[in-house]
Amino acid sequence: MDALLDLLKKNARESDEILAKELNTTAEDIRARIAAYEQEGVIRGFQAVLNTDRLESSDVRAVIELRIRPEREGGFDRIATRISKFPQVESMFLMSGGYDLLLFVKGRSLQEVANFVSARLAPLDGVLSTATHFMLKTYKDQSVLMESEPHDDRLQVCP
Repeated sequence: MDALLDLLKKNARESDEILAKELNTTAEDIRARIAAYEQEGVIRGFQAVLNTDRLESSDVRAVIELRIRPEREGGFDRIATRISKFPQVESMFLMSGGYDLLLFVKGRSLQEVANFVSARLAPLDGVLSTATHFMLKTYKDQSVLMESEPHDDRLQVCP
């Protein structure tokens, strides 16, 4: 991966000047490269990584394994595009192995997520089976640790 993209993944709020200094180039070059990445569709947006366990929200997040029947002309793409349009779906990936699609969904309650799966997702033409796993606690998200207190990784000298 490009060093600029690597730095942006770690901290997208870093100034162009600091990024330029780290990459031994100019701020104008950084701005031009970011603009080019956005135009090419490499950079799709910038988001904050949130520790949802610390929010005063009762939202429920779940991971859904989905087995689907690929369509003759569209393969997995047509049904994946249809599923991705549901507002409950936050992320979706085509997978290898025992299931085809991996969905990350969000709802206001367990019941809302369950209703989404049973009433909207499972009945779709081409959906063969679903397996829903509710997320209980986040330890790490998008390479960011969610520890509540700083942890000292040094070895203890005394027990």
